[in-house]
Amino acid sequence: MGGDQKIGPIKKPHMPKYMNFIIGGTAGMMGISVVQPADLLKTRMQLLGKEAKNATMITVAKSILRQEGIRGFYRGLTAALFRQATYGTGRLGAFNALFDMYKGKYGAPSFPTKIVLGMGAGAFGAWIGTPAEVALIRMTADGRLPKEKRRNYRNVFNALGRITREEGLTTLWKGAGATVTRAMVVNGAQLGSYSQAREMLLPYFGDGLPLHSVAAMIAGFITTVASLPMDIVKTRVQNADRSKGLGQIQILSHIIRNEGFLTLWAGLIPTYAKIGPMTILTFIFLEQLNLLYFKLTGQM
Repeated sequence: MGGDQKIGPIKKPHMPKYMNFIIGGTAGMMGISVVQPADLLKTRMQLLGKEAKNATMITVAKSILRQEGIRGFYRGLTAALFRQATYGTGRLGAFNALFDMYKGKYGAPSFPTKIVLGMGAGAFGAWIGTPAEVALIRMTADGRLPKEKRRNYRNVFNALGRITREEGLTTLWKGAGATVTRAMVVNGAQLGSYSQAREMLLPYFGDGLPLHSVAAMIAGFITTVASLPMDIVKTRVQNADRSKGLGQIQILSHIIRNEGFLTLWAGLIPTYAKIGPMTILTFIFLEQLNLLYFKLTGQM
């Protein structure tokens, strides 16, 4: 080979910022389609109150199966999909966009910076996704109410329409403060820890499914423990009748005073049963969709 032969710089794959949002939302919708039953179990257990101390994931699952049939586990699926189309799109798209912007300007972000980026992305996604969150909580909780008190929403759009007509437009953002607070904790923990674990484990696993799975399992566990108290408060706020007008601080105080501090981690197993696989599936789908995009655009 000639000594004067030059090799040009390696061109890194590039993705437009809008594709981060499209791929993020798609990955979230694919993930929730699989784990919806676990999400419903988690919500039902969080609404049990003092009864949660004597309930297990199995007893709650048996009760749902007996009273509502197998379709009961998929109550609120349209709301869950719509939530991922809004919240999932916003948070994952914003995180990847913010990550790329920061890296381009300052270099690879540190772990604390990744947490901050995740918190910002979570707050953005949660705000635009709150209406879907309210509809989801209402729909998944409906089956545990007496028949005469059930709202019987047909789908997420029927729920959003009826909530607006019957309770006012602002009700769609009921518990927005709790939702945004929780999302900041969840996404700071989940997106920050996944990115960090992926970076640390890359030399040992190489880039591929094993790396994505292990990093996601670590992120899922950290996220579950960190976010569950806020998740319980958010669920109680959004399921309460408007007339009660209780805020997240009041509900948090009520839970600790009347139900005990450990109630803030009620439903830990079903929550991880949802967050763990959801985290794994979302990031696996995300990584594979990114790879597919780069292949289709001829960048790999």
